[in-house]
Amino acid sequence: MAPFALELVLWLLGVRGHIPRFDDFRPVPAAPTTGAAHLMRVLAVMASIFAALSLAVWGTVWLAIQLL
Repeated sequence: MAPFALELVLWLLGVRGHIPRFDDFRPVPAAPTTGAAHLMRVLAVMASIFAALSLAVWGTVWLAIQLL
């Protein structure tokens, strides 16, 4: 699950296309991304950052409660 999640985050950030794999040498389209695709990418990155921060806060509170 972890490699898939990392690959998904890299793909959403646009970095995944620059890391070639042995079975994945397709050319990247020359057309620039549209405004809607860029907006969706930004929203997905913001959602993943928000989820990670929420989990970090939840874990900190849970650990503090366990230590009391």
